[in-house]
Amino acid sequence: MQVILLERVAKLGQMGDVVDVKPGYARNFLLPQGKALTASSANVASFEAQKAQLEARNLETKKEAEALAEKLDGQQFIVIRSASDAGALYGSVTPRDAADVATEAGFSLDKKQVVLIAPIKDLGLHDVAVKLHPEVEVTIQLNVARSDEEAELQASGKSIQELAAEAEAEAEFEIAELFDDIGSAASEDDDLVVGDEAPAEEAADEE
Repeated sequence: MQVILLERVAKLGQMGDVVDVKPGYARNFLLPQGKALTASSANVASFEAQKAQLEARNLETKKEAEALAEKLDGQQFIVIRSASDAGALYGSVTPRDAADVATEAGFSLDKKQVVLIAPIKDLGLHDVAVKLHPEVEVTIQLNVARSDEEAELQASGKSIQELAAEAEAEAEFEIAELFDDIGSAASEDDDLVVGDEAPAEEAADEE
């Protein structure tokens, strides 16, 4: 099936190109999203008549996207999720979640602009591509954690495995200290018993 592209489409062509695509791809993606028109003689003629306007509009939206890209590129956003001790999420982080946290931070994003090959299912730092325009793409980072404190530690460079190991070591240290305290208390009790027995022995000798 032949279509005429109304904007640049990655791995397909530039605005105004007439390309061959699979019918399903055209019907389900290109045509409904306004990225292309069927390459009928009427549509080709219509495109040629509107080409200057389309190119001007594309240039304007590209400039807007580039302005946003300067502020958005490299930004990190925290996503709080429940997860197991091993770091596996109970659920997943989706393009909608990425768009929501970015929008809450003041960047207007749509989930369709977020490019996720697969949903995020683990705690940690995840780089995510965002397509602001057919010719403008940036990368943001999602800091997926169980709490703001954990997110802060992850942002400092510690992995969930390192955090778990530190928590385990701290717990073992606290247990060891507890046993030391119990041992000290028992030792003090023994001293008191010995001390109490001495006057009794002395009283017996006096009798």
